Amino acid sequence: MGFSDSFEKAKLPSDQLEQNLRYLRDLFTDDETLIFRKLENNRGKEPQRFCLIYADGMVNNRLVNQDVIRPLLEFRFPTGEGASLIDTVQLQAMFSDDVEKTDSVEKLIQGIVYGDSALLADGCSEALILNTKGFTLRSIEEPETERVIRGPREGFNESILTNLSMLRRKIRTQDLKFKFLTFGRRTKTKACICYLDSIVNRSVLAELERRLEKIDIDGTLDSNYIVENIKDAPFSAVKTIGSTERPDVVAAKLLEGRVALFLDGTPVVLTVPHLFIEHFQVDEDYYINYVFTSIGRILRILAFAISLCLPAFYVSMVTFHQELLPTPLLMSIFASREGVPFPTALETVLMLVVFEILRESGARMPGLMGQTLSIVGALVVGQAAVDAKIVSAPVVIVVALTGSCGLMVTRLKGYIIIHRFFLLACSCAMGLYGFLLGQLVLLTGLFGMSSFGVPVMSGVYKTKLQDYKDDYVRAPWWTMIKRPRFLSKNKIRQSGGGGKAS
Repeated sequence: MGFSDSFEKAKLPSDQLEQNLRYLRDLFTDDETLIFRKLENNRGKEPQRFCLIYADGMVNNRLVNQDVIRPLLEFRFPTGEGASLIDTVQLQAMFSDDVEKTDSVEKLIQGIVYGDSALLADGCSEALILNTKGFTLRSIEEPETERVIRGPREGFNESILTNLSMLRRKIRTQDLKFKFLTFGRRTKTKACICYLDSIVNRSVLAELERRLEKIDIDGTLDSNYIVENIKDAPFSAVKTIGSTERPDVVAAKLLEGRVALFLDGTPVVLTVPHLFIEHFQVDEDYYINYVFTSIGRILRILAFAISLCLPAFYVSMVTFHQELLPTPLLMSIFASREGVPFPTALETVLMLVVFEILRESGARMPGLMGQTLSIVGALVVGQAAVDAKIVSAPVVIVVALTGSCGLMVTRLKGYIIIHRFFLLACSCAMGLYGFLLGQLVLLTGLFGMSSFGVPVMSGVYKTKLQDYKDDYVRAPWWTMIKRPRFLSKNKIRQSGGGGKAS
């Protein structure tokens, strides 16, 4: 978890204030953002000398002035024997809501660079870490990639404490547990494992902790740094770890017995285990009528199949199995291909590549300009290619339909793009037999894959009707009374509402 530098176990070298300050200044050499604010209290029999250390721009200056400096200068220290000076300050003088005493240099450094203030006193070999965080954060707003027409509008931001508080407002029970970790030798990034103690799948939790223990990396700036180190199939395009920016989604998954992992500095929260069927479930499915939800989910599954298979199926039929096509359709296809210099397979590949280029450029362009570029670019390029007899019109239709269907299941974008070309290669080699063989290879890979011990295709095949109520369709809430058997520790009945269940 946390990886050490040379001062991990080091302690403050002395009880003399100036010697400790020289030591800390040497550690922060060439860091001009660090503030050393010296203070002296003369209200007692003897003057008491202190130094407050904090990073400029990381603290709330009002808190520093009113809750630290002012009470420290106005406090009248007792005379005679008794508690040490630093204990007196901690117990009697400080207004700060979070005060920790330590002699660890590692803790002092981590506190200072994270927005806390360190208070050192002359004659004491220990220091206080005061909660004075005040750096600027992005406000809470709806995630751009997970917008809903109906439902909560809030999304996570880059502060782990803010994100955890949003989750607490969703699940108001002492059963919600938090375990804090630290990743990165250099970044020392905070992370938190969240779960509901009474219903979590213990084997999943233990496996997650075991994998996290093995992570050895310099820095973790985003949750994907963690994903690539702990996912089940690191070379597969299939996601075995879920991700979301919405508190309601995380709460719903925890209520099923899953585990969530928060990482400071990113709004993306990871959830495990993650099943393949979840790619077709969207947040809004649980906020609108179950009939419309079920229709939408079936359409997304159909769109996935079309986007993945249509180009390969078209090439195999036109190139190898023309006898299976109706004669009028076959004549129309060959009439449109008159004058096209490339074979069907090559023109399909070229158009797919062009479409991906236009899609990627549209995604990278700012706002409405990107949407305009992708739409106009596709129309202009497609029409110009057909007029110039570079590609045939049926191929443009196939690629356009393939791309449009792919936009309905953006969570599977990487999987679809990679395996679409794989199926296309199989079809080019052996026609419909190659297409079916490629499908068999893909299905074998999916059914042999697991997510933290849970098969990723668990949501596809079930033995009881109850288990199908949140897979291909969503049943009414009053019928979803049990949690998923393959996730929950116990078969506990839900008392209405709660999170989504299978």
